[in-house]
Amino acid sequence: MSDVSSALSLCEVEPSAPHHETQVGPARPPRILAIANQKGGVGKTTTAINLGTALAAIGEDVLIIDLDPQANASTGLGIDRRSRRYSTYDVMTGETMLREAIIPTAVPRLHLAPSTLDLAGLELEVGQEQDRAFRLRHALAPLVEPAPHRADFTYILVDCPPSLNLLTVNAMAAAHALLVPLQCEFFALEGLSQLLKTVDTVRAQLNPELTIHGVVLTMYDSRNNLSGQVVADVREFMGRKVYDTVIPRNVRVSEAPSYGKPVLVYDLKCSGSEAYLRLATEVIQREKELCVG
Repeated sequence: MSDVSSALSLCEVEPSAPHHETQVGPARPPRILAIANQKGGVGKTTTAINLGTALAAIGEDVLIIDLDPQANASTGLGIDRRSRRYSTYDVMTGETMLREAIIPTAVPRLHLAPSTLDLAGLELEVGQEQDRAFRLRHALAPLVEPAPHRADFTYILVDCPPSLNLLTVNAMAAAHALLVPLQCEFFALEGLSQLLKTVDTVRAQLNPELTIHGVVLTMYDSRNNLSGQVVADVREFMGRKVYDTVIPRNVRVSEAPSYGKPVLVYDLKCSGSEAYLRLATEVIQREKELCVG
């Protein structure tokens, strides 16, 4: 773990303001961001892992909830299946408390609630229950209630599966805001429109406070004219909701999960790591604007 700590200590990013360690009185409840897009291969899990790592590197306490039965966020953070005593499946079925499922990762300040393939059967098991859409919200309640002096986490990132199923609906019903990774490809806007319709439905029926935190453009290739056109089209369609930071297509980002490491640990100086650090600071800045607003 020492190599992880030393790698992240090299991050030349201005740390966020001191928070719960020096606070007196109630700490700010964690902000819950669901990372969702029904399309696969757009960088949801990559964004969850590396944004979480970047936020932790600049002083935030972060929990990643792996809500995808493929459990790529769990393996991408180097969490062996034998280490997953409890999983988000156990949490969502009510077999255990969320706090019992949370385990530390090799990255300081970054924790994970891991997933297993069992989660794929959740919809069949609880699909007829009245609280089926609020399982995650109920599980998160003990972590988001104001604490006397400190909060366990400042950010909770929920990595959603690549579909608009009950798991994704649970994430949207529990989240304060949605972060949408969008691949720079031809059908990007078509998938985004479908997701926005789902957000409107969830807002109307389950979570009126849900907002779009931002759209992050991923896998950008500056040599490809189509990538530039997609960026322009998405910015025209979504306006200021699109983050300034664009995540480039980068081989180091693709390689890192096979080593069970975030790219910031695998290669801190590559363009992908630098982009995720910029995205983390941009997320925090938007949070400050939302609080002021």
